[in-house]
Amino acid sequence: MFDRFKKRTHRPPSDPLYADLEQALAPDRVHSDGAERSLLSHDASVIDGGGAGPVCYPVSTDEVVAIMRIAEKHRRAVVPRGAGTGLAGGSIPVGAPIVVGLTKMTNILDIDVDNRVAWVEPGVINLDLTKRLRPLGFHFAPDPSSQQVSTIGGNVANNSGGPHCLAYGVTNAHIQALEVVLASGEVAMLGGIDAEPAGLDLRGVFVGSEGTLGITTKIAVTLTKNPPAVRTLLLSFADVHDAAQTVSDVVAAGIVPAAMEVMDRKITVAVENFVGAGYPTDAAAVLLAEVDGLPAGIDADAERIAEIGRANNATGVKVAQSEHERMLLWKGRKTAFGAIAQIAPDYYLHDTVVPRSKLAEVLDEVYRIADRHDLTVMNVFHAGDGNLHPLLLFDAREPGVLDRVHAAGAEIITASLDAGGVLSGEHGIGIEKQKFMDRLFTDVDLDHQNRLRQGFDPDCRANPGKVLPTGHSCADIQQLKKIPAGIWG
Repeated sequence: MFDRFKKRTHRPPSDPLYADLEQALAPDRVHSDGAERSLLSHDASVIDGGGAGPVCYPVSTDEVVAIMRIAEKHRRAVVPRGAGTGLAGGSIPVGAPIVVGLTKMTNILDIDVDNRVAWVEPGVINLDLTKRLRPLGFHFAPDPSSQQVSTIGGNVANNSGGPHCLAYGVTNAHIQALEVVLASGEVAMLGGIDAEPAGLDLRGVFVGSEGTLGITTKIAVTLTKNPPAVRTLLLSFADVHDAAQTVSDVVAAGIVPAAMEVMDRKITVAVENFVGAGYPTDAAAVLLAEVDGLPAGIDADAERIAEIGRANNATGVKVAQSEHERMLLWKGRKTAFGAIAQIAPDYYLHDTVVPRSKLAEVLDEVYRIADRHDLTVMNVFHAGDGNLHPLLLFDAREPGVLDRVHAAGAEIITASLDAGGVLSGEHGIGIEKQKFMDRLFTDVDLDHQNRLRQGFDPDCRANPGKVLPTGHSCADIQQLKKIPAGIWG
């Protein structure tokens, strides 16, 4: 994509930072072109772009070490970046840091079926790993909607989830060990593939840290056995409240499906027009539920889910009759965000979690918020664990619309917190939700989070300006120390 830019540069030929990076990596993997730097100053969110410094593409742990040591020498910050599919601004560079693109580190290093573990590099695409494992009888369980493009390293950074994480757990539950390069250039192994790794669970600390503790260069992932049988149901409802109640009642009945996803009418119509998956376009909401395991057990669970749905006024219950039909239903769900391009050119996707018992209440408030700000909203969410994903649709060319979008987004976050929810289920905090952190955590909590970060990165050079709010971040401390403007812009 950037071939036509490779021979062009906007940096002084004597710039010592670029010279050091080019010597460590080779000139063709240190980019300075303004177009590429501008592109990598954004992610998939609607957050205003930052400003990237030099862009580096390492191919080994040793090269990441070299980048970190050069950054320390020049007192520059470093921001790791995968596919750029993040939705909270976590990989947006703040203040012209060195951007470390990990998309060339794509090797699946080892697959150990006997011990159900594989070692991979951070640039491996989520779905590519599952495709490699499937013929062996295994898969990688976390399946974010962006799995066709998102990387395992990015999944680790954000502790990503996905529809099938209801039963199997989010990314943290599927990572056994991490090789990471700290801001100092030191290499550390966090966790291990032993049944009981020694020491503190620093692996668990690192997963979900959004690049603020260092850069992962090798990842030991758990292989999940493919289930012997799967049943996928599509239930339709005349009222979204009935769909939400069905979800709560299924879990209360002691059934833990592999997935339970709800889509409201607007997004269902968009998906059906886009994919033709067989969704009813006259339903106020649909519930996609899946159970897996031994055939006899899942048949009983599927029938019980259908009964619970009918007790909650389901207007239709459909069971996929073939693998093709099942995959088509899931294709509709996984392409939901792309389907809205038929309606509006832009969208803002949120990610809060509320108690299942409050799903219907918060959904009502989300619709009211959108109406107050004259915005169209569609709801598609991981209903089983209360992870909401309201999409606010808009056209960025409309004057003033972004102000309304951001105001509505803030109100959605507040409504979720007021209902006893939390800020994020899988997208992370990044820049988007920083200012809400003190609504969820006390000053003491935030202080200890900052101390933990400084334990990994005393100079706060790893992805500064993210997660922790102003007043509680080591980034504030470094500004007071008057770190050179190269870090802070």
